[in-house]
Amino acid sequence: MTTRRATLGGHTHEFADLRALLAAATPERSGDVLAGVAARSEQERVAAQTVLADLPLATFLDEQVVPYEDDEVTRLIVDSHDPEAFAPVASMTVGGFREHLLDPTTDTTALAPGLTPEMVAATSKLMRLQDLIAVGRRTPVVTAFRSTVGLPGTMATRLQPNHPTDDPAGVTASIVDGLLLGCGDAVIGINPATDSPQRTTDLLHLIDEVRTRYDIPTQSCVLAHVTTSIEIMERGAPVDLVFQSVAGTEAANTGFGVTLAMLREAHEAARSLDRGTVGTNCMYFETGQGSALSADAHHGVDQQTLEARAYAVARAFDPLLVNTVVGFIGPEYLYDGKQITRAGLEDHVCGKLLGAPMGVDVCYTNHAEADADDTDALLTLLGAAGCSFVICVPGGDDVMLHYQSLSFHDALYARQVLGLRPAPEFEAWLTTMDMLDGEGRLRDLPAGAVRTLTAGVR
Repeated sequence: MTTRRATLGGHTHEFADLRALLAAATPERSGDVLAGVAARSEQERVAAQTVLADLPLATFLDEQVVPYEDDEVTRLIVDSHDPEAFAPVASMTVGGFREHLLDPTTDTTALAPGLTPEMVAATSKLMRLQDLIAVGRRTPVVTAFRSTVGLPGTMATRLQPNHPTDDPAGVTASIVDGLLLGCGDAVIGINPATDSPQRTTDLLHLIDEVRTRYDIPTQSCVLAHVTTSIEIMERGAPVDLVFQSVAGTEAANTGFGVTLAMLREAHEAARSLDRGTVGTNCMYFETGQGSALSADAHHGVDQQTLEARAYAVARAFDPLLVNTVVGFIGPEYLYDGKQITRAGLEDHVCGKLLGAPMGVDVCYTNHAEADADDTDALLTLLGAAGCSFVICVPGGDDVMLHYQSLSFHDALYARQVLGLRPAPEFEAWLTTMDMLDGEGRLRDLPAGAVRTLTAGVR
């Protein structure tokens, strides 16, 4: 344990270990205050950032924020580190690495296997929003299953047709609504109201029937627990993507009822189904700042650093999709629109630097100090930052999970204003369905096309 010091304004600030330094250097958020690890003043935060900027990147290979012997996530991070990929930046400090990432000639994607979550989290703590946007935009992570996600100049969408009782007609109506507005190229993904194997299988068959009827180049996912997915794959269910929420510590993942061994089993099972057409990425992970703290499994580490560690879990399984549900846990962890905005951009760039195909659920709970202006702003910033995909629900209001997210119309806005396109396979399908004009803009559909897509919806 190494104590580090900085003198600022005649006062010496001490940081007992690497955890304390990282936490104190983090821009303010309510979760760190709740955990008792936040900087006690702005002066202390600046002092911590000053120390952090001069810290050698290699320090993170020698000092672990969660002990190696106590945590399988730490063991995964350490044991999978690639010294060769790290070599070009091995002599840099955290501050120097920030400058390196901002250099437009730097190949940020090649560094991913050599970076640890703590390295990228530390660097992001020194970045302004414009830095996060610039680095995120230049760090594409491309994955594929039936559609290709993450290509520069594209922004895909998860069509989320949740229903409070999993009613098939309600779910199908929401799917059709999203398709008519050009959404669904990342995944058609349902949060089920119940995690039963039979309900999960029924919903998968529902999506698969819509997908195959209209030959839609996308993938389905019912966001059941990974053990449920393993069980129904053994029974022959049409599983495209296996889903699981993951966190940055072994103890937090235990709270989710999951281990790395379970994820390996699920990954192997999904790969063996060979349901992809343009790629084999078949896992889908969701994360969110504050999940480890809410499970009392944070080990005294700040929530943003732990969030970055969750991306190390995700990248180990070559996922098609990873997204942070940035405002979903509540104001206890991200208090207002300002904190949610920064967290969304931090998560996006940290995930990408680690090689994770990052999307963001731009959302907030109704008791947070946030509103639709905040989601509009974050969506626009993420579009500029090259975000791989966002999540959209009918009307921007999830009637099953009871939180505010983006609407299908919001995705249209971002694509139109920022000149972004859907995934190429999905865009070709939209064109075949006569839903796009020659400039790639969604247009008013002829009545016949609407009747075709809505046939069978009751």
